[in-house]
Amino acid sequence: MKTEIYRANDRGTADHGWLKANFSFSFAHYYNPDKLNFGALRVLNDDIIQGGMGFGTHPHENMEIITIPLKGSLKHRDSMSNKWIPIETGEVQVMSAGSGVQHSEMNNHLTKEINLFQIWILPNKENVTPRYDQKKFDASERKNKLQVLVSSIDNSVEDSLTIHQNAKISRVDLDKNTYFKYNLTTKYQGVYIMLIEGEIQIENEILNKRDAIGIEQTSEIDIYALDKAQLLLIEVPMRF
Repeated sequence: MKTEIYRANDRGTADHGWLKANFSFSFAHYYNPDKLNFGALRVLNDDIIQGGMGFGTHPHENMEIITIPLKGSLKHRDSMSNKWIPIETGEVQVMSAGSGVQHSEMNNHLTKEINLFQIWILPNKENVTPRYDQKKFDASERKNKLQVLVSSIDNSVEDSLTIHQNAKISRVDLDKNTYFKYNLTTKYQGVYIMLIEGEIQIENEILNKRDAIGIEQTSEIDIYALDKAQLLLIEVPMRF
C-alpha cells in the first residue's frame, strides 16, 4: 500500500472577496509541482461563494466536471440548454465537456453563501458530445454504508450518475467508533479520500476536517471513525 497525506492547511488558497477557495491540486494562480493530480483526478476545489456571486460564462473541453454542493444552492447555465438550472444541497451535478461547452455557475441565493466541491476528472474518451445530468441523493442511504454518486458510463453502478472515465465517486457518513472497509475496483485504481467533517484513522494516520489521503497499490482500505465523520471517496485510474 502506498499512501500520501494531504493536510487541509497545505492546500492552495484564493480570496477574491466574493470567492474563498481551497485547491487540493494546482489550479489557476496556484502551482505546486508536487500537487498536479492524483491519477486521473485533476481538480478538487473547496469553494465558498458569497450570495448573488459566481463564475461567468467560460469554456471547457475534454473534462468530466462534477459539482457537489455541501451548503446552499447553486444555479447552472450552459450552451446545451441555455437556461438556469438550480442545484441544491443533496444533489450532485455532472457535466462531460467533451468537444466543447460554455457554462456559468452562480450562487442561487442573493444573501446566503454556498459551499461546494468542484471535481475535474480527465476522461478516457475525448471529443464526445457534451452532456449534463444531476441527481438528488438521500443522506440516509450513506449512513455507515457506501453511497455511489458517480460511476463509469461503460460500467455504471445502479442509481448513480455517470462519466467518461473508469472512476467512482462515493460518500459515506460514519458514526463514532465505526469500522468501515473500502474495496477498490482493480489494482490499477487509487482512491483519494477527503474528510468532509469529523476525525478518522487510516493505517496509523489521523485525519481531521478537510484533510485527505491518497491511497494506491492495495485492494482494500480499513477506516476507523474516531468521531462522527463524513467522507468523500474519489476512485480513479492511476494509469491513464
